[in-house]
Amino acid sequence: MNSYDFILIGAGHNSLVCAAYLLKAGYKVLLLEKNSFPGGAATTEPLMPDVVSGFKFNPCAIDHLFIHLGPVVRELELEKYGLEYLWCDQVAFCPHPDGKYFFAHRSVEKTCEEIARFSPRDAEKYAEFNDFWQRVIGFLTPTFNAPPKSIVDILGNYDVAKIKDVFSLIGTADETLDFVRSMFTSPMDIIDEYFDSEFLKAPLARLAAELSTPPSQKNMAVGSIMMAMRHNPGMARPKGGTGALTDALVRCVKDLGGEIKTDSPVKSLLIDDNQAEGVRVANGQEYRAKLGVISSLDAQRLFLHLVDPSDVDKADPKLRERVARRITNHNEAILKIDCALSEAPKFIHHNHQDEYLIGSLMIADSVAQVELAHTDPNIGRIPLEDPSMYAAVPSMRDPSLAPEGQHVLWIEYFVPYQIAGAEGTGLKGTGWTEELKNQVADKVLDKLADYAPNVKSSILARRIESPPELEERIGVLKGNYYHLDMTFDQMMFFRPLPELANYKTPIDNLYLTGAGTHPGGSISGMPGRNCARVILQRERSLSHVLSEAGESLKSAAQSVFRIAD
Repeated sequence: MNSYDFILIGAGHNSLVCAAYLLKAGYKVLLLEKNSFPGGAATTEPLMPDVVSGFKFNPCAIDHLFIHLGPVVRELELEKYGLEYLWCDQVAFCPHPDGKYFFAHRSVEKTCEEIARFSPRDAEKYAEFNDFWQRVIGFLTPTFNAPPKSIVDILGNYDVAKIKDVFSLIGTADETLDFVRSMFTSPMDIIDEYFDSEFLKAPLARLAAELSTPPSQKNMAVGSIMMAMRHNPGMARPKGGTGALTDALVRCVKDLGGEIKTDSPVKSLLIDDNQAEGVRVANGQEYRAKLGVISSLDAQRLFLHLVDPSDVDKADPKLRERVARRITNHNEAILKIDCALSEAPKFIHHNHQDEYLIGSLMIADSVAQVELAHTDPNIGRIPLEDPSMYAAVPSMRDPSLAPEGQHVLWIEYFVPYQIAGAEGTGLKGTGWTEELKNQVADKVLDKLADYAPNVKSSILARRIESPPELEERIGVLKGNYYHLDMTFDQMMFFRPLPELANYKTPIDNLYLTGAGTHPGGSISGMPGRNCARVILQRERSLSHVLSEAGESLKSAAQSVFRIAD
């Protein structure tokens, strides 16, 4: 009765995507979710229904970019299940202390016109900057949409346009070396190479740092795609909030015959003779999996907390130590602030337009301020002297999120998970207390009010979530919703470790998916789709796999020869 082909631990968006592909292939699938509703970091909730009504908040993810680089929405027909994306024609706004501002549109040309108000030279360079990163995106997208160790799958994803992008970046030997050198630099190295003006450099640095690393971090130049992606493929939000994506995936999974059990935290895996055979949940109930168990938890929680140490050691005597010590998860986390507002923020010192509030809002006064916003948390300090933040007023683009004329405010503020000098105090010994998190939120809102003075008086209610509370709610170590660092040494075929990077593990029939696997955190569905692809290839006959491989290589070769012609 409790037997399935596949059991998935967690019902976040990647688990739901993975389940949907397995169900489409005809397998019987169960998802077990510890919370009372699915979604993980992709939910929309009332949050404060006893204080304010009619408001819907996104407690984690909000801006969807990466999902538009892959085929998940189309292949799973999510529009049929109610998903509607609202595209943002205005994508970013950042006021500067001297009265200048960065106002970016989805259109590169309109963005250059805005920049030219203050710096014609930087406007011209911005078009070059975007062109370079668009070609990088074209280069990388096929690798995002394939298992990282599958050369055949990766090559099969390249069409003529993407192959042209590759050749444009690595044409001659010197061009290839220069491209590699660029990728090994930091976002700030690249930004300084192109631009002069602080009003532009600071927000670009702030967006590049969304991968949760300082803009000076070497080997992380790729963070600069975070701005380029707002132009193409563009930035969108599901109508009704991020949770609308989860709702559509849940409808899809259930329509295909899948089962989702909430309030069912998995406490241990059932392993026999180095093979995953099922799971045991908190109430003692056991569920059996004939073909595989798929975990969307990060590798550290899986192998150090859910699998018996003896079973891990039998599979690989070195794995527990490597998972515990080789995987890095820095001290930078998120303090999340959600507010119900009686009116929208007004940037009265910067020629206010309501369109400023359509996309991402950033407070980034200088590159140095952004740098401290990411380096201070790593050494346990809260960067409160001059807060930098990423914010949004999603109800401006999607009025369904708030009562008429009112709005919701979303703020992400980087802080340490473990506060230096406060070890052993507060929640989980991190130093975080109710009093402290509210003091920090006060400082952050004070800073925002320097630019939009009506913000504080318009707050009807607010909810503050500290890193240990985020950790407890969605089950991410140290409040890191990327699961582990997004630095180059833990991406692609290194994520989370080389021996775990292709969604498989040394324990037979035990697989990994989620933000801790390639291509990493964000709303993309790619880890779920890629994991399902690995499993389905294993379950198919060898002849089918070889035939598919031949077709992929043939397609790639034909594209190359068409370019040569």
